Amino acid sequence: MGQAREVMDRLTDALTAHPDLKVIGELYAEDAVAVTPDEGEIRGRDNIVAYWREMTEAVPDATFESLHSYEVGDTAIDEGIFSGRNTGPLRLPTGETVPGTQKEIRIRGVDIATVRDGRIVDYRLYFDEMEFLGQLGLLPPA
Repeated sequence: MGQAREVMDRLTDALTAHPDLKVIGELYAEDAVAVTPDEGEIRGRDNIVAYWREMTEAVPDATFESLHSYEVGDTAIDEGIFSGRNTGPLRLPTGETVPGTQKEIRIRGVDIATVRDGRIVDYRLYFDEMEFLGQLGLLPPA
């Protein structure tokens, strides 16, 4: 196992099985860039940690079921299913915050992390945001 795979596995653990914002912060370079479907581009470790704080508070019992994991050079790629119950507040793309819906979610997604010197410098997260909001009951009626 290479460095990228090890860092990605530690990130997944710190986001789900053993939530730990300090560990999450240690895994990102100070000038890291992340891109997510709900927030777009996020620059800097502190802003990325703030993003993950919101998610770990919104779904504190989250799990990740790995479907595929790869490592190519300095990049680790995971495809899997993120699931849990939304018990904490969630900030919507509009900026509005809604209380926990108490609904279960199960979202398939892909994470891509490029690692240099033991820290993530570039992170990409892909998931269907409409599916996520729909499972939470936060989409307007059709």
